[in-house]
Amino acid sequence: MTETGVVVWYNPSCSKCRGAAELLAAYGVPEQRVHYLDNPPPEAEIARVLALLGTDDPRALMRTTEARYAELNLDQASRDELIAAMSRYPELIERPVVIWPDRAIVPRPPELLLPLLEAGPAAGQ
Repeated sequence: MTETGVVVWYNPSCSKCRGAAELLAAYGVPEQRVHYLDNPPPEAEIARVLALLGTDDPRALMRTTEARYAELNLDQASRDELIAAMSRYPELIERPVVIWPDRAIVPRPPELLLPLLEAGPAAGQ
């Protein structure tokens, strides 16, 4: 986590990630990009981000249409099993994820960041 700015779980081939990065830059919000496909977050970090998202449901952070989701038969998986699957198979993680010290958002589309960014430093940084 950065003291100022945000952490972004980032995939450079994803247009939504690039769009979120462009918005953050336009509003002067420094970002630390974590290429989560190369460096998957540990289970504890995924659980922490879920709490920052305001949910206990891991599917809020998952790409449930990803082929791996079906391959692993995750429809009936428990919370802990879903979190473990995301850590082991990071392609299951929705992207991008923008993480502040006190909140997180999955900005799909990237314009979902605008209310936080337009509210100013207290809300968006």
